[in-house]
Amino acid sequence: MNAADPACIGSRHQAPTLSFWGRQTLARQFLIAGSAFSLAAMALVGVFVTHLIEQTVTRNAAASTALYVDSIIAPLLPDMASNDILDETSSRALDETLAQGPLGERLKAFRLWARDGRILYSSDPSQIGRQFTPSEDLQKAFGGELVAEFDELDDIESAAERESGLPLLEIYSPLLQPWSGEIVAVTEFYEVAEDLKVDLAVARWQSWSAVAAVTLAFFFTLSAIVFRGSRTIDLQSKELESRVAELTLLLGQNDALKSRIQRAAAATTALNENYLRNIGADLHDGPAQLVAFAGLRIDSGLLTDPATSTERRQTEVSVIKTSLDEAMTEIRTICSGLVLPHIESIRLEEMLAELLNSYRSRTGKAVELRNSSTISVLPVAAKICIYRFIQEALNNGYKHAAGAGQWVNIAEHGEGIEVQVGDAGPGLSHQRPSGSSIGLAGMRNRVESLGGTFSVAAAPAGTIVTMSLPLHDMEIPT
Repeated sequence: MNAADPACIGSRHQAPTLSFWGRQTLARQFLIAGSAFSLAAMALVGVFVTHLIEQTVTRNAAASTALYVDSIIAPLLPDMASNDILDETSSRALDETLAQGPLGERLKAFRLWARDGRILYSSDPSQIGRQFTPSEDLQKAFGGELVAEFDELDDIESAAERESGLPLLEIYSPLLQPWSGEIVAVTEFYEVAEDLKVDLAVARWQSWSAVAAVTLAFFFTLSAIVFRGSRTIDLQSKELESRVAELTLLLGQNDALKSRIQRAAAATTALNENYLRNIGADLHDGPAQLVAFAGLRIDSGLLTDPATSTERRQTEVSVIKTSLDEAMTEIRTICSGLVLPHIESIRLEEMLAELLNSYRSRTGKAVELRNSSTISVLPVAAKICIYRFIQEALNNGYKHAAGAGQWVNIAEHGEGIEVQVGDAGPGLSHQRPSGSSIGLAGMRNRVESLGGTFSVAAAPAGTIVTMSLPLHDMEIPT
């Protein structure tokens, strides 16, 4: 396409305009379009109203002047129905009337017209007897209409009046025959209208002021409503965008949490199976061997053989009893790690006290409780998770740090709770992975399945295990 193509040029000019218009808010678009429309409407209404007022004022002034002139001129005229010319007496009477007195001061010029366009009488003697093509205003007057125009002296015979420079009111008034009402002539006269000019100027100014005031009041009132609505829409739009951004962030967090929960659930299934296998191994290698040993000693026949001495029999019974006691002790030890206390009905402080006392009685190690949360009511799932976390963390610390310098710290964390368990052992680098992998993985999966976070960090002396749980989405028992 040629670069000078008008269509191409027009499109380049149109694009910035559309771009500018599209960048404006709805309120500004209304202000621009509404201003142009209101100004156009104000101009049209102002012109129309002013024209009506000018017509009304001019017609009323003309009617009063025509009535006044007719009341003076009509008695001086002969019977115009039977005479198409004025006699010398009537002309002299008109000359005297129009040359002096109030009427002479008020009128600039006067003409008496016949229906065929002849001037029967004129204040300018040179025009008497001349014939002109009847103008539109003259024809309307012969049709019975009072015609008045202000400062529009466009007739051929009105040259002298135009040159005077005075504000003149031109009036065509039909002259009626008293007894028949027939229009026999038309009087044309020009009134010096200084007062009318002032009245029209005042009326014009008042009408434009009224139209402008009403239009501006309407426009500004509507603009205020539109701008208020636009601000409301903008605020709601920003709030909606903020809500959408928050929801988008929450959806992303929910998706991430869902993935973590799914991974934790899958890992928990595998860990539970491994945990059950370990429990089975512990039962098989511990209590089961001791019970089996006791059973073999019972089946050996020493107790039932009459030849067995009393001392020998008592020794055998003592061995069997010792083996069974050891088996029972190991079974209780295993069960103490599996059975939870009545968590639903006790407070967090009471649960911690039971847990730490049980650990001390089992291992002989005291644990320092550095801080206890002020949260009095916790969801059951949170208390179970905290109990198992502290229990497993303390057990790991006992296995790998011999329970040296163990401590527990619980504190509120935002809208949740944070639990830390630490020791003063050799640290992570000296721990055997095989000994703690199941415990740490189980703790991590348990915490993450409730939407929490889990971390293990090396301290200047020892290891710190930390968990954090959100509480706002958990159901609190009533």
